[in-house]
Amino acid sequence: MSSQAISTAEDMISAPLLYKGKVRELYDLGEHYLIVVTDRISAFDYVLDPAVPDKGNVLNRLSSFWFEKTQDLIDNHVIHTDIEQLGSVINEEHKAILKNRIMVSRKAERIDIECVVRGYVTGGGWRQYEKNGEINGIKLPKGLRKNDKLREPIFTPAAKNDVGHDEDISFEKMSDLVGADIAEQLRSRSLEMYSFARDYCEEQGIILADCKLEFGLVDGKLILIDEIFTPDASRFWARENYALDIEIDSMDKEPVRTYLLGSDWDKNSKPDPLPEQVVAETTRRYRDIYKRLTEQELS
Repeated sequence: MSSQAISTAEDMISAPLLYKGKVRELYDLGEHYLIVVTDRISAFDYVLDPAVPDKGNVLNRLSSFWFEKTQDLIDNHVIHTDIEQLGSVINEEHKAILKNRIMVSRKAERIDIECVVRGYVTGGGWRQYEKNGEINGIKLPKGLRKNDKLREPIFTPAAKNDVGHDEDISFEKMSDLVGADIAEQLRSRSLEMYSFARDYCEEQGIILADCKLEFGLVDGKLILIDEIFTPDASRFWARENYALDIEIDSMDKEPVRTYLLGSDWDKNSKPDPLPEQVVAETTRRYRDIYKRLTEQELS
């Protein structure tokens, strides 16, 4: 485990900060962006304390792993992940701290759609199905059980909101927002990406229940951006834990959610700092999914 958790990189980067998200920070390098992935962790729309050691390390390196593995399927925003190429943007003292947490990327025009693909009826999809037999307007067979595998994966987009929750929308609504041509590309590319990753995960003993992808445009061409197939952007289940009609323990920040839901937190204010054992178990989860997917120990 890393001895230091990185909650922000603002004091380590000599470039303008453009955006500070719940986990990622975006800096302007002129021709390109610099993305720094911190160890911040969020749950129920709150950024929590303390940061989780190695989380950013895992997220950035897993995204790099998947971007490289899928680059023949679709182009992506990655220029490089070599901190030495940044020169004086990060001084020598801080390069060791941020080494595995940076990604230099192309400046894409973000498409404000979260491209969600579901291979199983679970989570928010299950709640929709229970209510009306549909997910995002897609009618599904009667009699499905929680965590059932779908005969074919479905594309269930959401409109991105910078404040509050993203909004589940139908494909038709998405087409109205981004245009029919882009909508068709987003759907077909997302389904293709999910199928590729699902098959790879199965070889590693992992079920990819669902995922969310983000896309952007560079010179009118659709490319993948942000993060892909990480624990923060996907629902991973260990094959040995799969069962119907239960809450399957996801291979992500589940210890944090479980702790908060079992505490006396009022859900209307930022929770108290997480206990040390919850943070340690969350780090272990992130390191474990990295090892199982890449077949390498996190260094």
